[in-house]
Amino acid sequence: MYKYQGFLIHQCIDDLGVMEVVDSAGVRSLHFGTEPRQTSMCLANPNRLHAAYSRAMCAWMLFAPTPKQVLMLGLGGGVVSKYFLQAFPNCQITVLEYRQQVVKIARNYFALPLDQRLQIKLVDGVKYIHQQSKQQLEQHDLIIIDAFDDVGMADGVTNISFFDACKNLLTPEGILVVNLWCSDLNLYQQLCDYLNLIFQQQLLFLPTRMMDNVVVIAFNAAPKKITSKLLNSTAKKLECTHQIEFSAFIKDFKTHNKHSFKNLILTS
Repeated sequence: MYKYQGFLIHQCIDDLGVMEVVDSAGVRSLHFGTEPRQTSMCLANPNRLHAAYSRAMCAWMLFAPTPKQVLMLGLGGGVVSKYFLQAFPNCQITVLEYRQQVVKIARNYFALPLDQRLQIKLVDGVKYIHQQSKQQLEQHDLIIIDAFDDVGMADGVTNISFFDACKNLLTPEGILVVNLWCSDLNLYQQLCDYLNLIFQQQLLFLPTRMMDNVVVIAFNAAPKKITSKLLNSTAKKLECTHQIEFSAFIKDFKTHNKHSFKNLILTS
């Protein structure tokens, strides 16, 4: 069947709706019954981060060492989880995913491997984060929020109490990465206000070029002793390792965060 300008190779339904895998021009995509892609993967190079927003969600690497404990809300096709497994061999990753069929699709169609370093919990991720933040049983140096349904950001991740719970689960120098959808400008501004309040304006915004995604990097504590010179040097080293456009990210950070970038990054 021809769909979303490609060929439908898999379709299934659960209580929340339709999930479809579509191949088009060498790219495989996951859809939740609507045009927006939840995940995309280049079939010729499945280990590369194909989508611009998924590469932008790696911009935190400019500011922090290799993470040890990562928490992700939202699996999608699992391409970011898969990339972390290959890039950070000593990292433990916990992914919260509500839909069991999504996990099956990630395994069968997007080459998400079985790995003892990756734990996927079939839970309501928002409730899980709230519960864990109250008990303070877990701490993560990196939390990634990429939770979408068929029309936009999942409802549970669009309130201030959720971001406060995420902050409580971070280590003192931990980083929260949030993939925001800015097509609803009122909601987007509200979420930006929540994040600025919770993280005391220690944020950097990274719009994804040619898309409506904006990736937010929120620091539990301001980065220590990071200068512009060191940042540029780090970007060049990371680009050799990851083939991700880190130097372009720095330019975009400067363009879209003129005030906060100067506050977070030393000029000398």
